Amino acid sequence: MIDPAAHLIHMRATAPLVHNIANYVSMNVMANVLLAAGASPAMIHAREEAAEFAAIAHALSVNIGTLSPPWVEGMAEAASVMTAAGKPWVLDPVAVGATAYRRRVGADLLALGPRVIRGNASEIMALAGATSAGKGADAADEVAAAENAARALARSTGAVVAVTGPVDFVVDGDAAWRVSNGDPMMTKVTALGCALSALVAAFVAGQAAGEAAGPATVAALAFYGLAGERAAAGAAGPGSFAVRFIDELHAITPADLRAGARVAAA
Repeated sequence: MIDPAAHLIHMRATAPLVHNIANYVSMNVMANVLLAAGASPAMIHAREEAAEFAAIAHALSVNIGTLSPPWVEGMAEAASVMTAAGKPWVLDPVAVGATAYRRRVGADLLALGPRVIRGNASEIMALAGATSAGKGADAADEVAAAENAARALARSTGAVVAVTGPVDFVVDGDAAWRVSNGDPMMTKVTALGCALSALVAAFVAGQAAGEAAGPATVAALAFYGLAGERAAAGAAGPGSFAVRFIDELHAITPADLRAGARVAAA
């Protein structure tokens, strides 16, 4: 049985340094999310230093939202360093099915061995080679429609695969879970999905000794969703929600998470 609170305690105690190669839209949001939750963010993307910095980071988050060839080179070199060192990195395949270039970059990064793959249903389906109805970075497929693709992707890569949506689906080998925390208001603030991938990297880096990446990923999703629920409860709209969300990431205690997490085996 997963205890999300234990993973939150460990993440905050270790305050992992998370190296993020992120898109332009998400950088500020991602850094603030990590700081509020208890991790330490770094936003390093230049090829000239990405690999060197990855060597000192505890985890890496790679987000393909705003691609360019130099950034892709930095992503590949940083990911290769993490894999060689046995340190975790998370792949966020933003809009991976939208263009041939994105499909090629997604496949190349996938071959470098991410510990976790986190995306919406359309992204996970496209990355797995299944037909999806995705519209750019927006999901046009239901999470349930992506579960078979997620299981296949997890088997073929050995990675934990997290499909996020109204009810998240996480698969790690033969084990799978559903996480029901969250609020629709979270879809009204840009970059919260991107920031979630960075938070997953922090939880996987700070997982309790002996725990697999799957439970740590589930804990991150439950924590994030619970913050969304609490923020939405008093928000007048997306603007006030965004501010309250950062506050709730900081305010949630392990006891709050233990009481509020809604996780079930799938």
